[in-house]
Amino acid sequence: MTTDTLSHIHRLVPGTDPNRRPVLLLHGTGGDETDLLPLGRAVAPGAALLSPRGAVLEHGRPRFFRRLAEGIFDETDVRRRAHDLADFVLAARERYRLDTPLALGFSNGANVAAAVLHLRPEALAGAVLLRAMVPLTEPPVARLDGLPVLLLSGSADPIVPAENAARLSARLAGAGATLEHHVLPAGHGLTQADLDLTTAWLARH
Repeated sequence: MTTDTLSHIHRLVPGTDPNRRPVLLLHGTGGDETDLLPLGRAVAPGAALLSPRGAVLEHGRPRFFRRLAEGIFDETDVRRRAHDLADFVLAARERYRLDTPLALGFSNGANVAAAVLHLRPEALAGAVLLRAMVPLTEPPVARLDGLPVLLLSGSADPIVPAENAARLSARLAGAGATLEHHVLPAGHGLTQADLDLTTAWLARH
């Protein structure tokens, strides 16, 4: 665990393959900076892994921003925390001499990654959004020209309505992202298909 002078408690796993972009791992509610390291190693072997812990606590469980209820976000906090996370990424890049990372976020971590794409797209080289939903009701107009994004949704997800995931997909595509959106026969949890699609996508970017 590292805090140092960077804003987020985090872990860094140095890369061993110079041809791979770093991956920014963003956990779901109740996770921490160690949560997605095994996933990162599995889907992006050899890549540097930068894994911060969400700075908000909900009943003692870390998150990346506050919510008012399930699926209802405190959008003022979403904006603040997305900027905080983007600042952390830029500072960590300088500290560890990293290239711009690809985000890999699950659930709450995917939602904050989507918010960063809308608010501070320069912080990311692209993103894998696993079970993400619309983070901001009225996001600013973002220019994501050609930025690669993989969105993986579950057709039986009890947390992310299909309409919400479709709206996020339309917004990202409308902003110019090179979007790949798959709706898998799954719930909110990840499946082998998620891992296979994520591995193949990360190998191409």
